[in-house]
Amino acid sequence: MERPWGLRIAGPRGHACGSEHFPADGKFRVNAHHKLIDAWLLALCTACGATAKLTVLERTNVRSVRPELLDRLHDNDLDPAAELLRGPAVRRRNRIALDRDHAWRLDTGGADRPDGEAIDVSVRFAARIPVRPVRLIAEGLGLSRAEVERAITRGKLVSAVRLSSRLSDDFTFTLKH
Repeated sequence: MERPWGLRIAGPRGHACGSEHFPADGKFRVNAHHKLIDAWLLALCTACGATAKLTVLERTNVRSVRPELLDRLHDNDLDPAAELLRGPAVRRRNRIALDRDHAWRLDTGGADRPDGEAIDVSVRFAARIPVRPVRLIAEGLGLSRAEVERAITRGKLVSAVRLSSRLSDDFTFTLKH
């Protein structure tokens, strides 16, 4: 089963339609005022296409910004967008919350397995957002969290990583029938 890639921001409402979903695609606007710099992450409303500007840097001295970050902002690199959105300062300043439903992909290899055969599953993140693997597994497989916890306890769901803590890196697990 695959989840679509992407990262959504739930927060500022669209001016025309009132939608709360603004996918961030890594486009930045950078503006300099002498020795001060402003930077915004641009996000488009899924309903009406209106653009929202999320403040990343505001009247910040250019010398205090890491040169590699500034280059990546100018290049519209997607990685700093995810990195900056994980930071509480940007989320608090813009009064946004991340919609983590589309930030990961669960892949079973696409092949149907006969009953009784183990299934190897990999989970890949589009952005490094810490989430509980049990929640992702439950949602991805259409199970309740309690069912996933029971499968872990019985040894029917095993992984090299600890599934009870928060993870933000890709991981794999095996589901035994």
